[in-house]
Amino acid sequence: MLRFIVLFGFAYFFMKLHATGDISKYINMKYAYLSFSMIFAMGFLCLYQLVKWVRAGNEAHDHHHAAHHGHSHETDENTWYKKMFTYGMILIPVVTGIFLPVATLNSTVVKAKGFHFSMIDNDKDQYANHQILRPNSSLYYDKDQYTEMESSDLKKYSKLQSIVLDDDHYFHGLETIYNYPGNFIGKKVAIKGFVYRTDDIKANQLFVLRFGIIHCIADAGVYGMLVDFPDNMANVKENTWIEVEGKLDTTYYTPFKENIPYLKVTSYHKSSEPKDPYVYRQYN
Repeated sequence: MLRFIVLFGFAYFFMKLHATGDISKYINMKYAYLSFSMIFAMGFLCLYQLVKWVRAGNEAHDHHHAAHHGHSHETDENTWYKKMFTYGMILIPVVTGIFLPVATLNSTVVKAKGFHFSMIDNDKDQYANHQILRPNSSLYYDKDQYTEMESSDLKKYSKLQSIVLDDDHYFHGLETIYNYPGNFIGKKVAIKGFVYRTDDIKANQLFVLRFGIIHCIADAGVYGMLVDFPDNMANVKENTWIEVEGKLDTTYYTPFKENIPYLKVTSYHKSSEPKDPYVYRQYN
């Protein structure tokens, strides 16, 4: 019976995630079919365990009936407490997933989870680090594939005089700009995200960021750009969602020890948080 409850709980959890759309807050939707197929797999196993449980109940009844006619059988040691502990541990993620609200990653999480802008990712173990500001897709392609994709994206975005880093272009467009900032100096760029500040930037500067998911929430990075406001426009509270538009330029960013692209803001307006605040890596 406990196995049935666990399997039913997982099936219901996956079904709830897809029904509410919250599945997008856990995985790249490219892989949504995998979690959707789990609903049917768990459902089938639920039925199997239910049939097995009913049969076990009938056999227990027969055993009890036989005992009344003088037959004796040895019983296994009672290990109910071990089962309760094991199944209790398995049920924790199901119960918390179903009954606790889904938290959205924001600027508070950037600080809490250790996205330290004063540190550069450890090149010795790139998979153990969350990416910061600059997307790096080279980890997910072989060298020739990445070179081909990089060349294609550069050709595509170099033709544009105005680049809008919306959901469809956030990863590819942003990575291309970071890889070849000199090719985009003076071009108009628009970006939307939440406000984040650090102590190593000027009072009229801030970061506009969005969390991006490569495969699942475990590898989420925080991507975006440094933006430079005119002095009379910089009073924006942290974690506020804004849309900014400006001319691209480069500046030396000391914590990264390199030049990075940034926007000289020409216009901006506050915005509501989008229904899906994350962006997802799209693969060619």
